[in-house]
Amino acid sequence: MLSSRGEKKAKSFDIPWRFAVAPTYDKEANPDGIICFGMAEHGPVRADIAEYINNNVKFTTNSVCYPSMSTSNPLPAAVSSHLNKYFKPLIPITPEMVVKVNGCSAAGNMLSFALAEPGDAVLVSRPVYGRFELDYGVQGGVEIVYADTDVNEAFGTACVQRYEEALEKARERGVRVRALVVVNPHNPVGMNTLNSTSFVGRCYPPETLVEIMKFCNRHKLHLISDEIYAFKDFASGGLHLGFIISRNFELRRACSAMLRFHSPSSAAETIGTAILQDEDFVSRFIERSRRDLAHSYSIATSILDQEGINYVKGGNAGFFLYIELSPYLSLPNQEHEFALAQRLLDNGLFLHPGEEHCKEPGWFRLVFSHDEHILREGLRR
Repeated sequence: MLSSRGEKKAKSFDIPWRFAVAPTYDKEANPDGIICFGMAEHGPVRADIAEYINNNVKFTTNSVCYPSMSTSNPLPAAVSSHLNKYFKPLIPITPEMVVKVNGCSAAGNMLSFALAEPGDAVLVSRPVYGRFELDYGVQGGVEIVYADTDVNEAFGTACVQRYEEALEKARERGVRVRALVVVNPHNPVGMNTLNSTSFVGRCYPPETLVEIMKFCNRHKLHLISDEIYAFKDFASGGLHLGFIISRNFELRRACSAMLRFHSPSSAAETIGTAILQDEDFVSRFIERSRRDLAHSYSIATSILDQEGINYVKGGNAGFFLYIELSPYLSLPNQEHEFALAQRLLDNGLFLHPGEEHCKEPGWFRLVFSHDEHILREGLRR
């Protein structure tokens, strides 16, 4: 017999369409299989990463022993050097500011424990990545309070007023909000690398981030910037390697205390360190990745335009498009959004319904970072 909290956690599996469907399509072996446009992975460059690991990463005895908790470990130094080079923070990041963890979801879970009590909340604008409720809630018991923003206003300073309104409503319910999370680069409102000159484009302009920081300062909220989609270009999410970067010593200390449960494997650290330390490879890989994303983006938007399907334009990061399929709903509600998703799935294409919690039914995130023949076949379907 489970505990009451065990039963509560198990029920998270009962939420309709909670998890993405695994792709089964193969051009030769299974041409009628499912194409998944719901999994945020950069497939075409995965072979490059695998080849690099096979040819260049040397595993030692340290790669199979317990991981080191010390910042003298080479990985924090490699991460800080990489971020300073490509992101150019106003104040350089030092290795001491880096806490290495086993993935971004683990980071959210750790922050829920370090910054909030069970029943507290974090504030997020929507549409947004749909798993914060799990990352912050399953173990930490932290609620997600959503600020409703139009998909076209999410990145302007007007979003701050939506945060104010959501915060006030939460307080009226007696819910204490402890932090605000921005997803930057944004998920699902995405990407245009065609004119990008940096490592990967940023969705939030500086003036909006400044106003968000002022809002957090007024209300004494922690600001969490989820920047996983600046790192997913490496097409290696399966390594489960993430980082909490903070100048707050007490926060780093609290998170480090949880590494008994959330430390990455030594093997993953060996791979991550080798990749980031090889600056020539990283430079070539990023350039190849950028070209590939630009090509896929061009194909996807061209076909959507031909078919008259609306999508959010003007994004500058990530590898997905936020498309509007509401004209294909019989009625504008979640039930019919699920029905449309099922119809698509019956025809061999998976798009995740309701995943980004958009207030308007019919919006879907379409991941376009696939090999060209898969992308074209999925869009045809």
